[in-house]
Amino acid sequence: MSWETGHQIRSSRNYRTNEELLDLEGFLEEKEAKIALYEFLRNNMTFAADLILGVKLFPFQHMAVKSMFETDYFLGVWSRGMSKSFTTGIYAALDAVLNQGVEIGIISKSFRQAKMIFKKIEDIAVKPEAGFFRQCITKTSKSNDEWLMEIGSSRIRALPLGDGEKLRGFRFHRIIIDEFLLMPERIYNEVIVPFLSVVENPTQRDDLYRLESRLIEEGKMTEEERYVWPNNKLIALSSASYKFEYLYKLYSQFEHLITVEQQKDKASRCIMQYSYDCAPKQLYDENLINQAKATMSQSQFEREFGATFTDDSSGYFKTSKMALCTIEDGDLPCVEVKGEADSEYILAFDPSWSQTESSDDFAIQILKIYPDTQKVALVHSYALSGTSLKNHIDYFLFCLENFNIVAICGDYNGGVQFLQACNESDIFKQKSLKLKTIEVPFDKPEEYQNDLRSYKTQYNKGDNKNVILRKPTSNWIRQANELLQANFDHQRLYFGSRAIDDNYTRQKKKSIDIQNIKFLRSAEDTKQSPAAKMIDFIEHQSDMINLTKNECALIQITTTAQGTQTFDLPANLRRQTGPDKARKDSYSALVLANWMSKIYFDSQNCQVEDVIETFEPTFIM
Repeated sequence: MSWETGHQIRSSRNYRTNEELLDLEGFLEEKEAKIALYEFLRNNMTFAADLILGVKLFPFQHMAVKSMFETDYFLGVWSRGMSKSFTTGIYAALDAVLNQGVEIGIISKSFRQAKMIFKKIEDIAVKPEAGFFRQCITKTSKSNDEWLMEIGSSRIRALPLGDGEKLRGFRFHRIIIDEFLLMPERIYNEVIVPFLSVVENPTQRDDLYRLESRLIEEGKMTEEERYVWPNNKLIALSSASYKFEYLYKLYSQFEHLITVEQQKDKASRCIMQYSYDCAPKQLYDENLINQAKATMSQSQFEREFGATFTDDSSGYFKTSKMALCTIEDGDLPCVEVKGEADSEYILAFDPSWSQTESSDDFAIQILKIYPDTQKVALVHSYALSGTSLKNHIDYFLFCLENFNIVAICGDYNGGVQFLQACNESDIFKQKSLKLKTIEVPFDKPEEYQNDLRSYKTQYNKGDNKNVILRKPTSNWIRQANELLQANFDHQRLYFGSRAIDDNYTRQKKKSIDIQNIKFLRSAEDTKQSPAAKMIDFIEHQSDMINLTKNECALIQITTTAQGTQTFDLPANLRRQTGPDKARKDSYSALVLANWMSKIYFDSQNCQVEDVIETFEPTFIM
């Protein structure tokens, strides 16, 4: 662990130090005693947390909470498992108690993540040791898109990031952003930063300034004795990222402003970068670290546990290339929970039959077609294990009914049985729906044009004959992966943006049977109202896009002695077991979808010759 103080201009304290408090003697009036107690608690965070919340802090947590109180911009780059949410919850609770009237906003990549910090505060409040804090809570309310806790005149709110317009309606004094890694740069600059520029109590500040000016003129106080109003605060927490991502850019800005001698503003900043080996042994099981080292790529372990920024992924598909193919948040195309009526889509699936949570995912990818440019965008994904075949069939049907699917591609291994199960299911029979396959090999390059004509001849969307079940031969696997890499390089395949602002509102208003689909492994979605589940569903789609990119980044290519190439997870990841093991099913479905897009575009450009047969009579002499 290293320490650098920097050259920042520290704002003057409005309260006394412990040394000054020790000089107090004799009887104190109630008001003076309360002020002295407040000052003592502000100076001693570990004691304050124990007294008010019944929580005992580790030294690193004390340092973090103290820094959150003392600085205007706090950036915590912490290892996974170092209690980021818990520590931040402690700060939020103490700040709300000690600074009455403060407005605290908790924001994250998803409403579920923002609610996690809120839940940490609730968990603290129910403990027997937190009786004092529990009495301070005057109100708690929970709606579909806002959780609120009132602590005296202070308020803590958890809000979804997706609803940008809703965020703009608040004026927070403290903004807590969990998983800042996934915070869009545009949202940070256009929504978050303006929050920080709005001063607290402007009329009171003006009145006090006038009073102080009069006292200075009368010689009763000096200019240096003016009251220093606190700035609004930003508290951002995250694991480390790639160096080409926005988090590292902000990290570098903070580092420069901390160390530069000529500071442009009066704001104070702090960076706390904690690797797993900085944590107390009570927090980490040695076996967990050893397992992480054995099951993660080196760069992934360095980011998630070492709190170290890395250059790029080491797999066949580069994260930096995929980042260039990712639509900026706020722009189109974005993720979609229901397709646009005037658009066409390609669906690909990689089936799994096991119902155990440690099995492979059943994966679906939906690409939006842009015929003019012959490009596609990933706008909808599904990946789920540990659930019944019926749930997979229900979700498959949901996709067919809510997206204008013009072409379907599935993995032949398992795909034949899955289509049969769909066609024989009660729900498909009720809809009078029967999917049919197109039998074209697409194996020999020299026969490609003939295969395209055969595909186009057999294709009949009106009769649901638009399915190809692709046999994964070694040649096809190599060609399909090379095609996906080429489409990343030339930006012919895009990843849809996170739905925010108008796009978020548009998705939220779409009419779908949200209650009858399952998209999470847990049973959380079954306990929610339709409106709350819809918010989670929209945010879940962004999570699925990120999952797909992460799986692609893990893929490595190996060549056998016979020259056959394989595309798979690293050996250490393939050995993983359990529900949280590394998977590649979303990647596999994307390979199928991308290949299918080429077939579809090429078939549109392919001419099918009309053969006119005529009978010519002949005379035999």
